[in-house]
Parts: sequence; structure tokens; C-alpha cells
Amino acid sequence: MTGRRLLQAGDRIRVLVVDDSVVVRRTITLALEGDPQLEVVGVASSGELALQKVDQLNPDVITLDVEMPGMNGLDTLTELRKRRTNVRVVMLSSLTQGGAEVTIEALSRGADDCASKSSGGQSVEESVVTLRAQLCPKLKQFFHFASATPRTIQPAPDSGNIRSAARIMPKGELDAVVLGISTGGPTALAQLIPALGSQFRLPLLIVQHMPPMFTRLLAQRLDSQSELSVVEAEAGMPVEAGKVYIAPGDFHMQVKRRMNSIEIALDQGPQENCCRPAVDVLFRSAAEVWGKYAAAVVMTGMGQDGCAGARSLWAAGSPVIAQDEATSVVWGMPGELVRSKLADQVLPLNEIPNALLNFSKRRRL
Repeated sequence: MTGRRLLQAGDRIRVLVVDDSVVVRRTITLALEGDPQLEVVGVASSGELALQKVDQLNPDVITLDVEMPGMNGLDTLTELRKRRTNVRVVMLSSLTQGGAEVTIEALSRGADDCASKSSGGQSVEESVVTLRAQLCPKLKQFFHFASATPRTIQPAPDSGNIRSAARIMPKGELDAVVLGISTGGPTALAQLIPALGSQFRLPLLIVQHMPPMFTRLLAQRLDSQSELSVVEAEAGMPVEAGKVYIAPGDFHMQVKRRMNSIEIALDQGPQENCCRPAVDVLFRSAAEVWGKYAAAVVMTGMGQDGCAGARSLWAAGSPVIAQDEATSVVWGMPGELVRSKLADQVLPLNEIPNALLNFSKRRRL
């Protein structure tokens, strides 16, 4: 399911909370009840009960526990997608190896996003605050509300060769591609990376907004599906042609020049755009190291991370591509580029692999 759903002014987003723990159900409910745009219409303690309540309550979005006895979150999601494709699903998991593995699988099977449960040791009040800050924006990102005051609606730009009036698409040689992505990313990357095949001969550096451990498992999954080598980046790794580097969760990723080579640098500096890793951090470093020889791609995701960094690359003469609205789960990050007139091209997901392969043909030897 792609694109944001329009709700009328005064409507509330209907949420079904699914978790086998009564404490967790109550904590999530308390967290969401503090937001006037959200309404918890029901709770369910099992996957079987959740499927019944979906038919009864017709929720807009479900928070779905990954690990439940009986029908677990993955089984519930699989059955739900057979019945309903219009219900958004955010998976909730603990920060464990098992929880991360199932979450990555769930995202590949049609879950829209994921969030982590609050860590142990927090009071109920602290857990409510933590979950509210993390979960409310994730649930609201799939919807937008009609204004109570009528206004003129500007049509969304068409896909294709949309260019800023300030310049034409740069056609020079390239050394690397940097890519930022968030909500809907694992599914989009599972389509993009394997489609590049062995012909792609540039380094591809990716910031995907995800927690620690999740990024490593995502890299492993993509590596198993692709002819390219896909790794979770480590500090000091040389940046090599034909290799894909995914920023590790909770670490900003940059590129640094070391003598005659380019290396990966990681740090835990302050969050940017409420994110670590942040796309802007990677893009700024790419502008400093490669300048016009780096191409930038911004794909599906909430917020505006990547826009400021893309501006640096655009100003250096780099080509910049944004994913179109129709194929984005959330058109926040790429849409911000288009609104800021920084996108040289706005392309649907299925055309981005060819665009990257064309970049690869322009590799600077």
C-alpha cells in the first residue's frame, strides 16, 4: 500500500493495539490517548482475536506485537494481508535478535513500519513518554487531514524528467551514489538492490532509518538476494566499487578521505532530524569528499531528512533523484526535495534501478 490516505478535518485515526501483554497494551493505549488525532478503538491479546476485531472495528492502523504465543505477529500479518490491504501495520518488537529477525521478515511481507518497545527498567510513566514520542508520528505518517478552510490544491508533479528550472541534469563522471530512505525502505531496497545485478560498478552508500541490529539483518537479507555485496558498514572500511554499505543503527555514517582512499567513518554525534543515522550527515560528507562526482537518491520515508544534505550535493553539481509519490509508502523525504526544487528527476521505484545503472556507466576510472 502506497500514498497517504486523506482524512476529513475532525476525524481521528482509528488504532487497534495487539499485544499478548496486558501491561504493554495498557502502556501503548496511554501513549496514544494523549494525541488528539489518534483514537484507540480496541485491543487484542492474540493474533486470532486481532483478526476478528479488524472485521468488527475497521481500524485504520494496527500496532502488532512481533512475538505472541499461538498465532504470532508474522502469521497474523500474513493472514491480515490476505483479507485487508488498506490497513496500515506497524510492527512492535523488543530489541532482540529474534525480534529483529521477525520484524525484518514482516517488513518484507507487507508491514508498513516498525517500532521498538521501551527498554526494561523504565517506569510506566517513562515508557508512556518514550512510546508516545516514537509511535505517534509513525502512526500519523500514513494519513493527512483535509483543512477545515478550503484552499487551492496544487497538483503533484508527474513522474519523469522533472528538473529544476535552475539547471539541466548533470551528465558528468561519477565516483559514488549515496541514498537515503526510511518508511517502506526494506521492501523498496529489496526491489532496488537485486535489480542492479553485477553490472553496477559504483559504491552505493545507504542510510536506512532503523534501530541497531535491524540494519545488520537487513544487510544480510539484501546480500543473500543480490549479486552485489551488501554489508553493514564498519568504521575504517574502504569504500569499494560495486559494494553496498548500510549505515548501522544508532551511528551516523560519513565518508572520509585517507591518503589515496575513501573510508567509512562512524560516530554517535547528536541526532539530526530526530534520526541517527541521518541522511543529511552522509550527504554532507559525500559533498565534501566527492563533490559533483557523487549522485544522490532520496526514497520513501517520513520527514525531511536528506533535504539539507541534498542541497549541498546539488550545489556542488551532483545529480539528485527523488522517488515519486505514487510508489512511496510515505512521500515525506522525497517530497521535500521536490518542493525545494532540488530533484533533477522524480522517478517511480521501478525506474530507479535503471537510473542507477546509468550512473554506473559514468564511473570515473
